[in-house]
Order: sequence, then C-alpha cells, then structure tokens
Amino acid sequence: MKNFILQNENAIYFECKFSCDNVIFLSLNDDKYFITDARYVIEAKEYAKNCEVIESSNLIETTKEILKKNKIKKITFDPNDFTYATYLKLSEDLKTEFIEEPNFSKLKRVIKSEKEIQLLKKAAELGRDGFKELAKYIRKNGFNQSEQFLYFKAFEKMSQSGKLDISFEPIVAINENAAKPHALPTNKKLKLNDLLLVDAGVKYKRYCSDRTCTSVVNFEKFSFKREQKFKNKKHQKVYDIVLKAQLNAIEKARVGMKANEVDKLTRDIIEKAGYGKYFVHSTGHGVGLDIHEYPVINSKSDVIIEDNMVFTIEPGIYLANEFGVRIEDTIVMQNGKAVIL
Repeated sequence: MKNFILQNENAIYFECKFSCDNVIFLSLNDDKYFITDARYVIEAKEYAKNCEVIESSNLIETTKEILKKNKIKKITFDPNDFTYATYLKLSEDLKTEFIEEPNFSKLKRVIKSEKEIQLLKKAAELGRDGFKELAKYIRKNGFNQSEQFLYFKAFEKMSQSGKLDISFEPIVAINENAAKPHALPTNKKLKLNDLLLVDAGVKYKRYCSDRTCTSVVNFEKFSFKREQKFKNKKHQKVYDIVLKAQLNAIEKARVGMKANEVDKLTRDIIEKAGYGKYFVHSTGHGVGLDIHEYPVINSKSDVIIEDNMVFTIEPGIYLANEFGVRIEDTIVMQNGKAVIL
C-alpha cells in the first residue's frame, strides 16, 4: 500500500467524501489525515469519513510534522496537484522522498463503481431536464436574444435557478461562432433558421454531466432532439455526417477495444465524407467528479476499454467563419457495450 499526499479537491473527496479549498490529505499506511484550517473544521468533522481531521493554521508545517513523526521514507504525489512553491516548502528539511506519479488519483477513478454510475446517471437526467427547460425558453422568448443573454439563460435553466452546480461554463454559439469548439458568447442575436450549438452540464452530488446539442432555430418546434431539419442544405449535410459518426461509435464501441479504435469509429466516417481536417479534437473524455477524466478517447490512446468506464462521444466538424456542429452524449460501458447515460 503506497503512502500518498493530495491537494486536489475532487481527489480528496473521492478518498473521504468531503473536501474544501484549503486542505492537505495524507494517506499513510492505515492512517488518513485531513488537515485544514478553522473555517472548515466543523464541516470536515461532520462529513469526512475514515480519516482524522486536524485543524491547523499552517497546513504545510503540520503535514511535515506528521511525516516526520511517522518516519515516512517515501510519499507519492501528483505533480499536477501542487504548485511549485508548495512542493518546495513541503519537501525542504525533510527526509521523506517525494515520488512523482502524474494523475494517480484520476487513474484510480477510471473504473466507476455501481454507486458512481447511478450518480452520473442522475446528473445526466438532471442535465437533460435543463436542456428541455432551455429549449422551452428559446421557443417562447429566444428570438433576437444575444448569445450572451442565452448563455446567462443556459446557466439559469441548467442549474434549476441555482439549485444545482453546473459542471462547466456552458457554451452557447450561433452559426459562425459554433465553428469555435470552445466559443465565448458574443452579442450576436438569434434569428430564424440559425444553427445553435449548446454544450452544458450539471453536477449531482459532485458528479458531472456533459452533453452537446446542435439545433436549427425554428421557434414553434425548437428542441434539442437529435432529429433536426435544417433549412440550410450545408447545415443539414454536416449535421447528418456528425450524427452518423456519433451513432456509429455508440453502436460499435466494445469492451476490449483500444480507446484509439473508438476514436476511429467517429473519425473514419467524417474523413470518408471529406471533412477529416475539420474534426479538430478527440472523440471523447472520461467524466466523473472532474468534467475531464480518464479514459481519453483519442487517436493516440491505446488504453483498453473496460466495463464501468464512463466517457463522452462527441465528434464535431468546424468550418471557420461558417458554422460548426458537435453532438455529444456521455456513455457508460455495461455488459461490453456503450449505454447512453
């Protein structure tokens, strides 16, 4: 059993079911320590499981005292988790050797438990509800509203007016702005027959949802459903290619495949249609406590897909200065196949 130290909130939450923005977590043999300051101690004692909560006004010094007292020779840390300044302070005047192991906590979380899958499913359902509410708003009041205002509405509707946390800042993009995969909202206004891309998600008990819909703007029937009938022929053509690529991967992804083979299931269809160079990102990413987890579904990854992995399938085609289409669902691998959450 390796000793390790954590500072990342979600990594700590995974270990003890509580976290906050000023904590160092130590796992030393059978003992676990949650070191935080006076602002968080009452809640930590109430919610943190299977660890000793220690109040400290100097987290680094307290951590070093515990490492010295326990005569810890080696401790694993994630170099992505600590600032260089924190690392220097922690490791100076200490006999403990700090062993770098990038992303060891995320790798631990790559196979989800049944309970985690239920939480992710619930997050996905709440996310879908948010999309329905946003669609309802657009049908009634969306005409002539700016991307910036619709972005604000996406926040409001996804979060159920603040009841839920969002899992990332929504992307709301009209026509040529949708050609930027991570578009920032502008003052461009929504008009009839526009193409609208929305990428949004929520958290349920800290677990994230993630979904992208691309739709045609027709105010009576506007929806985020997958069947879309665009007036613009090029919009329709590109939309149909992206949807075909996405469904191909969802239908054919299997346990035992490599991640790059799942990526190929979307990429091949887009390449055959002549749009390969306009698909500029990976097919997907793991989703869990973090919005981006493992596995990474890209053309370089030879990670073997296993049951209870949860990841997105989100091919896209982006035509600069024209428009972009992305279609995304979060899936779980169950009984060897992909199931949409």
